[in-house]
Amino acid sequence: MAESYIQDLIADRIGGNKFGKGTVIYKFEKIKRAKAAAMAAHPGMTIIDMGVGEPDAMADAGIINTLCTEANKWENRNYADNGIPAFKEAVVRYMEKVFGVKGLDPTTEVNHSIGSKPALAMMAQAFINPGDVTLMTVPGYPIMGTMTKWLGGEVYDMPLTPDNKFLPDLDSIPKAIVKKAKLLYLNYPNNPTGATATKAFFKKVIQFAKDHNIIVIHDAAYAALTFDDYKPLSFLSIQGAKSVGVEIQSISKAFNMTGWRMAYVVGNEKVVSAFAAVKDNNDSGQFKAIQLAAAYGLDHPEITEVTSDKYSRRHDMLVDVLGSLGFKAKKPKGSFYLYVSIPKGTKSGAKFKTAEDFSQFLIKEKLISTVPWDDAGNFVRFSVTFLAIDINEEKAIMDEIYNRLKDVEFVF
Repeated sequence: MAESYIQDLIADRIGGNKFGKGTVIYKFEKIKRAKAAAMAAHPGMTIIDMGVGEPDAMADAGIINTLCTEANKWENRNYADNGIPAFKEAVVRYMEKVFGVKGLDPTTEVNHSIGSKPALAMMAQAFINPGDVTLMTVPGYPIMGTMTKWLGGEVYDMPLTPDNKFLPDLDSIPKAIVKKAKLLYLNYPNNPTGATATKAFFKKVIQFAKDHNIIVIHDAAYAALTFDDYKPLSFLSIQGAKSVGVEIQSISKAFNMTGWRMAYVVGNEKVVSAFAAVKDNNDSGQFKAIQLAAAYGLDHPEITEVTSDKYSRRHDMLVDVLGSLGFKAKKPKGSFYLYVSIPKGTKSGAKFKTAEDFSQFLIKEKLISTVPWDDAGNFVRFSVTFLAIDINEEKAIMDEIYNRLKDVEFVF
């Protein structure tokens, strides 16, 4: 039978007539396959999943009860379009209470999104023309870069390394790139490095954006998940930020609501309006009951404080365990990710040239799942969202990690 003509009609941006025929296996698919092979080879062992990037707990009971109540109301059954006032007003209250951002207009400076991922994609749709440049940090979350390329734009990668405290070096960007740049994408606390931004860094970003007419898109998915002496910091809390960009905050991570798909864009009125115009052509809004449940969460930020305490405790435990094994692990000040430089190998002869090599060793030999990053140095990302009901189970998992790795004798 002749090959279907549909293959030749697939858009070039996703592979064209070669779509589905590639032999490249992507990182997360490799991890998935390695997990399956490891479980088959070691049926008596349980996988310790330190790679998953979503909360292990249920949403707060108050959030769930609000959803149930609001879902039963006739007036919440229909399209939400670009959002309901009750949610936008809750965002304004939350931004002031948690981040000290005052004076936001809920009507013109706030809009909701069905999760932060589509918001990032739509930002590129709102601003990128062929030939425009998006400035992206690497390693990082790729969706905005992917969409930029699909639209005929270019992506300039800014490496995050320990030498620059995992902050991009804006001064090193070539002038020719800066001239074509339209969007600057940032993400702090950062995935995967766990790095946090400073007020001084954000001030520099604002001045950079003003000097070069660039829009700042700050993906603040982990903004409220901070530890120890580092308090939640919003880009918008810095003077002048609203004149150059927006912040995208996720309800998913802060309130254990990943599957609920809820986020918001807040900040510059023109950017929010452009986003809303694109959004209006992409979706018809999130279910009103979910928006109202999210509003309940925003009015109860103590929910996130409890979650932050848990992640902070787990980070302390994991850093201690890895440190006892020779790793130079340093607790981050935010997010649920621990970013660790890989060893060179083991005394028994294993060699790790890349983070992927090391990550595959951990999953295949020790059934410990991590995520490798080789974009700017060789690191693996551990997530402290592993499944554990209480502190006793957390300690048991840490003991198990130590026991599985204590005899390996890593070479650093």
